[in-house]
Amino acid sequence: MESRIITGLDIGTTKVCAVIVREDLDGRLNVVGIGSAPSHGLRKGVVVNIDQTVQSIQQALMEAENMAGVEVESVFVGIAGDHIRSLNSKGVVGVAREDHEITEEDVERAINAAKALALPIDREIIHVIPQEYIVDDQDGIPDPVGLSGVRLEVEVHIVTAAVTSAQNIVKSVQRAGYEVEEIILEPLASSLAVLDDDERNLGVALVDLGGGTTDVAMFFEGHIRHTSVVALGGQHVTNDIAIGLRTPIEQAEQIKIDHGCALSTMVQQNETLTVPGVGGRAPRVISRSVLIDIIQPRMEEILELAFQEMQKSDLMELMAAGAVITGGGAMLPGTVELAERIWGVPVKLGVPKYLGGLTESVRSPIYSTAVGLTLYGHRFHEDSLIRRRKDGNLWDGVLNSFNRLFKRFF
Repeated sequence: MESRIITGLDIGTTKVCAVIVREDLDGRLNVVGIGSAPSHGLRKGVVVNIDQTVQSIQQALMEAENMAGVEVESVFVGIAGDHIRSLNSKGVVGVAREDHEITEEDVERAINAAKALALPIDREIIHVIPQEYIVDDQDGIPDPVGLSGVRLEVEVHIVTAAVTSAQNIVKSVQRAGYEVEEIILEPLASSLAVLDDDERNLGVALVDLGGGTTDVAMFFEGHIRHTSVVALGGQHVTNDIAIGLRTPIEQAEQIKIDHGCALSTMVQQNETLTVPGVGGRAPRVISRSVLIDIIQPRMEEILELAFQEMQKSDLMELMAAGAVITGGGAMLPGTVELAERIWGVPVKLGVPKYLGGLTESVRSPIYSTAVGLTLYGHRFHEDSLIRRRKDGNLWDGVLNSFNRLFKRFF
């Protein structure tokens, strides 16, 4: 029996990341290939130029393939963007069997009842994630199959996306020459890579600071309870620097990486940096505190908007494990400290774990989503194959209910 290759593809607003892992015969995952490429075809997580997106996908995957020495045929792809919406719903059914034993069919009927929502024609459900089941008023049941009861109720978390946005992601990957195994909401993928079971059970907020958007996911009692998206990210910080220092975007990004900080109290007043000139103008030397005065207000805005999304869930008081921040934007020094000050809870930086091989190469918040996608492919691969064979059509499969995949974990 050959070892299996699993590939995660994170198509972000500023960067496309690909991670290839090899699943050994004993089930252990080892990172064998990593690739990244600048992303020019997306805006706020949505494809706006397919040709540029295809080029970025090909570049990232070819780099990962060359490192791994393998050819990738299919990928697990993340989806994000400010078009993502979520809500919680309930479904109630009567148990069909005369002996009142609950079957898989009863569970399916309850979930179908929960997702029977009146959605606009341009939106589609991408995830239906069971949170808990209630049998004859007995709540807190993770899996009711085999129990006896008359009335079965399920509480689910439903995530919807704009149909065209998801279709354009699938189309871009296919035009790049690869098949799409599944589309997965990016904060859910990231949670697989950076969160512990104890954190999910106690209550934790995961905030993924991306280039174009900031994704929020909240977990309690082991289940996902709330997801939302803030339409601001690290790219907006870079744009502010470019305008404030009158320097090109590329230079502004490098200045942010080399000298940026999210908290002014962490910077010495006598520190300076050189700003490259534009159009033949001479470079300028400025105080680093000037740069921080540009960065901190925007980071405060992003974190405050993320906090508002957390508070909308009415779960913030239950987040005993505090919050975890990840994504490229979380690498800016001072971000953890600033988040703790604004949110009022303990905050830690989330980095991918649970992998072997070239693990040190992906131990960065930048790769949280891509690594999480490979972990998703490892954990739920068999269910995916069964569902796709049943559905027959790739796109129908992508947009089908994910309840069987997630009920064992989320």
